Amino acid sequence: MSDPESTPKSTAEEPWPVRVVSQKVGAWIAKLGWVWVDGQVAQISRRPGSAVVFLTLRDPSADLSLTVTAHRDVLDSGAPELAEGARVTMHAKPEFYPARGTLSLRADEIRQVGLGELLARLERLKKLLGAEGLFARERKRRLPFLPQRIGLITGRASAAERDVLMNTRRRWPAVDFRVINVPVQGPTAVPQIIDALKVLDNDDTVDVIVLARGGGSVEDLLPFSDEALCRAVFGARTPVVSAIGHETDTPLVDYVADLRASTPTDAAKRIVPDLGEERQLIESARRRLDRAVRTLVDREESRIEAWRSRPSLARPELLIDQRAADVTALRERAVRSLDHRLRRADDDLRHTVARLRTLSPKSTLQRGYAIVQRADGHVVRAASDVKTDDVLRVRLAEGELHATVKES
Repeated sequence: MSDPESTPKSTAEEPWPVRVVSQKVGAWIAKLGWVWVDGQVAQISRRPGSAVVFLTLRDPSADLSLTVTAHRDVLDSGAPELAEGARVTMHAKPEFYPARGTLSLRADEIRQVGLGELLARLERLKKLLGAEGLFARERKRRLPFLPQRIGLITGRASAAERDVLMNTRRRWPAVDFRVINVPVQGPTAVPQIIDALKVLDNDDTVDVIVLARGGGSVEDLLPFSDEALCRAVFGARTPVVSAIGHETDTPLVDYVADLRASTPTDAAKRIVPDLGEERQLIESARRRLDRAVRTLVDREESRIEAWRSRPSLARPELLIDQRAADVTALRERAVRSLDHRLRRADDDLRHTVARLRTLSPKSTLQRGYAIVQRADGHVVRAASDVKTDDVLRVRLAEGELHATVKES
């Protein structure tokens, strides 16, 4: 048989035979050497009379599995009570079987992971996810008050499914569900739960998603502490409610979910309101509203009645009468004031006229005096003011005379 390393590269004209390709694949796989592998036992096959035990080792977070072969002594010494669903760590070497074209692991040491080791792993994973912010309170979304449709991921015909459906519909009969049944424990649980979560998250009619499972041991609840499932819940666009186990059970998905319900029954109480309670609240609010309206109406009626009892509204003519009386009084005062001022002005005028008359030259003339004026109107006050033959005008109290100076 030729050395695979020395085989020339394949071309369309000179392709490799199947045996060469198989040899090269086997050579590359052999380079990996011995490795430590962690997984979950999906199947154990102990054939009677055979010293070889066949196992199917499955990845808890993905739909992947590998066949493992081990000597019966290796299994009996490392994990004598190994059962399907158990977590194991094994030291194995990948091997490729050219005749069948299959890949398997050959283990020389198998260790069953105990409860203490599982809890330690979960604690380390919890710290890692917490450091990455998957548990942060500020990223948790508020559930809708009344979801139109609820997505439920749970085991088929399980008590958890019955509790969620029955109690939710008891609280709100019109609620609609989309239920996807999946395994909730075992090696196939995590991949199917993640697939169901993606289906519901992509359904625009689903407003909230519930993960529900009844109680169980730590090993039974391991799928709900799986890292891949926690990250899938964290990445979901739809709010997720975790209702796993009993109140004391806290798988890691409880910390990642937007809301943790202590039990599936508690989840039913948290995702929909109670129709009876809501009716009571509405009735109570209606009564309070009625009381508030009646109180407001009574207060306004009292205020209007107080306004009506005021004199300005009870007898509005009083304002007019009062203003009319005020106008009449002001008019009378004005008349009296004007009359008084007129009388005083008349008296002043009379006194002034009397004084004028007393000082008037006419009054002097009436007492027998006369006013002598020359022709130019100049009043003669002395004999020297006139000459002989000057014509003089003599004004008397009654009439006037003209005289000629005969001698000055």
